[in-house]
Order: sequence, then C-alpha cells, then structure tokens
Amino acid sequence: MTDEPTEGRHGRESSRRENEAPTTWFAEQSGGEQAQERPEPSSDYTEFHTPGYGTPAISDSPPRPLTGFRSERRFSEPTGLPNAPRWNPPPPEWNPPPPPPAEPQTEQFRVIPADAAPEPALPVPYRPEIAQTPYPDLSTSSLLREVKPPPSSGWRRLLYLASGKLINVGESAKDIHHKNLVAQANQPLAGCYRIAVVSLKGGVGKTTITATLGSTLASLRGDRVVAVDANPDRGTLSQKVPLETQATVRHLLRDAGRIQSYSDIRGYTSQGPSRLEVLASETDPAVSEAFSADDYARTLAVLERFYSLVLTDCGTGLMHSAMAAVLAKADTLVVVSSGSVDGARSASATLDWLDAHGHQELVRNSIAVINAVRPRSAKVDIQKVVDHFSRRCRAVRLVPFDPHLEEGAEIDLTRLRRDTREALVELAAVVADGFPKPNRDAMNW
Repeated sequence: MTDEPTEGRHGRESSRRENEAPTTWFAEQSGGEQAQERPEPSSDYTEFHTPGYGTPAISDSPPRPLTGFRSERRFSEPTGLPNAPRWNPPPPEWNPPPPPPAEPQTEQFRVIPADAAPEPALPVPYRPEIAQTPYPDLSTSSLLREVKPPPSSGWRRLLYLASGKLINVGESAKDIHHKNLVAQANQPLAGCYRIAVVSLKGGVGKTTITATLGSTLASLRGDRVVAVDANPDRGTLSQKVPLETQATVRHLLRDAGRIQSYSDIRGYTSQGPSRLEVLASETDPAVSEAFSADDYARTLAVLERFYSLVLTDCGTGLMHSAMAAVLAKADTLVVVSSGSVDGARSASATLDWLDAHGHQELVRNSIAVINAVRPRSAKVDIQKVVDHFSRRCRAVRLVPFDPHLEEGAEIDLTRLRRDTREALVELAAVVADGFPKPNRDAMNW
C-alpha cells in the first residue's frame, strides 16, 4: 500500500475537523470520550459567546488543559430523567440602600410651643444697588465702535448732506451744548413738582414767562405739564394757548369729586401746540377775587394726580388770599424782572418780602429771570443786575427780546428766534436741576 503524503493527509483531516461540530471535536481531543450533542439552553438561561472561541485553531502540538472561563461548564448536564427540573441558583438577597442622613432642621421648621413668646421681627436685609452693566468689559461702549453723530445745523450740516453723508466733521460746540441742556431738562422726576412764577410789578412779562417756560418743558419732556392761572385780577394766561374749552378753575372745583382719570380732567384745560395745558381763571373779577387758599389747595390736589409739572401764574400782589397756599405748596420760585431799573427793584423787593415772611428757603432756591420786554437799552448795565440777583438766588437767566412774544397772543415756540429758544431751554434745564433726586435706598427692593 502506498502511503499518502503527509501534507495531504493533514489537509484532509483538518478539513474534516473543521466541518465537525465543536462539541464532537472537543470530545475527540479530550481522550476519545463519547461526543455528546450540545443541549439547548433553557429559556431563562443566557449564553454569552466570546468571539474567537467558537472555532478553535488546528495545531499538531498536544492540547493544553483548558483554564479560565473556558474550563467551566456553560450549561448544566442533562440528568437521567427526561423532564427533571433544572436547578437555578436563588437570586441574591436584596438589601435596600441605607436612607440618606436626615437634614438638620432649619429655623423656619422649628416646632414652637403654643405658649411661647413671639420672636422679634427680623430686619429687612440690605440689598445693594444692582449694577446696570454686570459685565463692564461686555458693555455696549466697549464692544461697539463709537459712531459720530451727524451735524444738525450750519455749514457742517450742509457739507454732510452735499457729500452724500460721507463727510462727517461732527457737531459744533453750540449744538453739543444744546443737546446737553435738553438732556438736563429731561431729568427723571418722581411725583409732582410745583413751580410758582411771581412778581410784584406788572408789565414785566410774568405770564409770558409762565407760558414759554411751561411750553418749553412740555416740548422737551414726555410727561404732562399744566399751568394754572391764579391771578385774581382777571388773568390772561388762557390767551397764550388756543382756547379749547370755556371751563375754568371754578368748574374744576365743582366737579372735583367726579374726576377719576386724565381724560376727565382734560375737558377743563386747553392745550397748545407744545402740549402745555392751561387751566384758566374766572373772567369775572368779582368771582375770581373769592379764589381762596383752600380753593388753590383743592385745585392742586386734583392736578397732582395727573400732571408731573404744575406751574402757577400768580398775581402781582403777594397779599391776596390764594398767595399763602401758593407759597406753602411751591417747590421753587421763578421771580421775573424786566431789564429796567424799576423792574429790577420790584423783583428785589419781592425777595425781601419773602425773606421777611419766613420763606428764606424759597428765596435761596429761587430762579431770577430778567425778561427783555422791549429792545435792550444801552443805558442799563444788565450785568450789574445779574450780579445782584446771583447773590440772592440759585440761578439767574436772561430771556432776550422777541417780536413774537411782544405780540401778546398765542405762543408758538417755532416762531421764536433761535437765541430766545436757546434761552428758554437753559431756563428749563436750570429748573430741572432743582428736581428732587431719586431715593436710591428706596429703589433697592
């Protein structure tokens, strides 16, 4: 008999062994034990198969004993009884985790006996003011490039428009000053601020200053401004705005109990193009003379509910009945004087009377307005007049002569000269400087 080549014999044997079941081959390699078919695992048994161990490699060396998890039985041996129950190990006993430690009892959950004395109330904790910009390095000014505002007047404006808005040389110093005054006049105001316009001498433009100052404040600010005619001698304040109603302060007092909203009170006032509202006085001098201090206080109580600024055009006399209430309620005084000698003397006498009657604080906080009711005369040294009132008042402002104001009719700010409008803006800014400052401690809530 011819022996087959060794390589061919091993090749066929290797092929035969690869085709056999792993369990049969395993029994053959283990010493000729009878190969048994692998039983199917029970439904509650899960077999884990590790890649690489399903088909063992063929080697000529004697097999090594199996170690590790390969030497363990991965399924139970069948018993002699066909339906013998399989033994499954009992599941491990479940031990619940220990409960978390109890939190310490806080102050608000303490059990207080019913007969215990009440504890004193704790003070309100202080809360510091919250910064407007919590991250200064992320503020708008630090992240965005500053854009130069375009000029608003003069040759700078013409150059800006002629270049197709490409050449921007910035605003002039005068325009920057005007914008600063407007911002100053727009200072925030809490509550109602009361301004009394007074003068001992007639013909100095007291009513005109009341109307122009009120119109300027109303045009610059977004809140409501009203002017009250408290002149007992048939005042003319209502003639400075277009007349919208025949109602007077007397009608307002009669219906004060029925006024519940701004739309209700609007039926008693007339409004000009600048948004200034005017509450007229009685045209009958016999009736207006009866306007007492109590009447003014009641009128002011109604107006304060709906207006932020209340201007009062007082009469030329300081001794009439309503004047005591006007001075008691006023936050600031505007003392009007003309540029003449007698006008300056009358205004100074007004301050003397107020000092003598216990209104020193009003005098120190007052604003003197030198109003040019006629073209300026070169004979009067206005600077000396300004110096005199600067020593007695908080501020002094000049209002130049204006033909539109000389007419004595309804006032339209757009018809005033530019220097007149600028002087009125300066006056409005000075008045706003006297506004009470917001209480920052009260705002920290």
